[in-house]
Amino acid sequence: MSIPAFTLVVVAVLLAACLQASIGFGMGMLAAPVVALVDPTLVPGVIVLLGTLVTLLVTVRERASIDLRGTGWALAGRVPGTVVGSVLVAFLPERGLALMLAGVVLLGVVLTSLGWAPEPRRPALVVAGAASGVFGTATAIGGPPMALVWQRSSGARLRGTMGGFFLVGSGLSVVGLTLAGAIDAHVLTRTAWLAPAVVAGYVLSRLVNRVLDRRRLRLTAIAVSALGAVVLIAQQLV
Repeated sequence: MSIPAFTLVVVAVLLAACLQASIGFGMGMLAAPVVALVDPTLVPGVIVLLGTLVTLLVTVRERASIDLRGTGWALAGRVPGTVVGSVLVAFLPERGLALMLAGVVLLGVVLTSLGWAPEPRRPALVVAGAASGVFGTATAIGGPPMALVWQRSSGARLRGTMGGFFLVGSGLSVVGLTLAGAIDAHVLTRTAWLAPAVVAGYVLSRLVNRVLDRRRLRLTAIAVSALGAVVLIAQQLV
C-alpha cells in the first residue's frame, strides 16, 4: 500500500470512527468503500475489527445508558443473521450482495424520511438484529437497520445501546469471518496499523457530541445511511 493510499485510508477510518462514536454507527458505511477501493482484501475483516475497537470504547463511555432489554432482543436476531452473513462471504460474489444491501438501506431511508419510524419492540428489534447480522458480517455495514429502529432515542441512549449491541454482534462477526477464512495475518497487521486512527476518531467524537442534539442526531443518522448506500452502489458499478 502506497503512502498516499494509506493516508487516504487513515483519514477515512478516523472520520468513520468519529461518526460511529457520535451517532452509534457509521464505521463501515464511510470507511468500507474507501478501504475496498484501496485494498479489497481488507473488507470486511479490517472494518469489522476496527469497528469492534471503537464500539468497545463507546460502550464503556455510555454504559449507563444502554437499553439492555432491547439489546438482548436485537442480539437474538443477530446470531442467526451472522451465520447467514458468514455463509454469504464464503460462497456468494461480493457485488450482488453489496448492491442488495444498498437497495435495502435506501428503502429504509425513504420510509424514514416519509415519517416511518418502527417502535423498538420485540419483533422489530429481532428483524433489525438479523438484518444487521447478515449485512454487518458480509459487508461490514450493519448499522442502518439498527439505526432505523433506535433513531428516536437520545444521544447517549442511542450510542450506548448501539454500542452494546455492536460490541457483542461484532464479536460474533469476527468469529464467523475467521471460520470463513476472511481474517488472516494480513488483515490483523493492517488492523494494528489503523487502530491509532480509530482512537483519534473516538477522541474527536467527544467534541462532536456537544453539538449534536436529538434532532441533529436523527437527521445525521438518516443522511449517513443514504450517503453510504449511494457510495456503495457507485463503488460496485465503477
